[in-house]
Amino acid sequence: MDNIYDIIDKYFYTVDAGRIYDDMISHIEEIVITKALEQSCGNQVSAAKLLGLHRNTLHNKIKKFNIDVERFKK
Repeated sequence: MDNIYDIIDKYFYTVDAGRIYDDMISHIEEIVITKALEQSCGNQVSAAKLLGLHRNTLHNKIKKFNIDVERFKK
């Protein structure tokens, strides 16, 4: 998994000016959601609680990032 400083460096040197913040936040958000799903063994309700999100919000973000939830289920 990427180190947060590596992510920041990547965006400051590769993303067009004016898009750095949004692209970087989106990438970090995807990492955090993935980690919560991993921690909850793919249980979206548990992952949403862990993150403090409504389950529908989490579901929409999973779709946005095209995260395969099945890979976390045991």
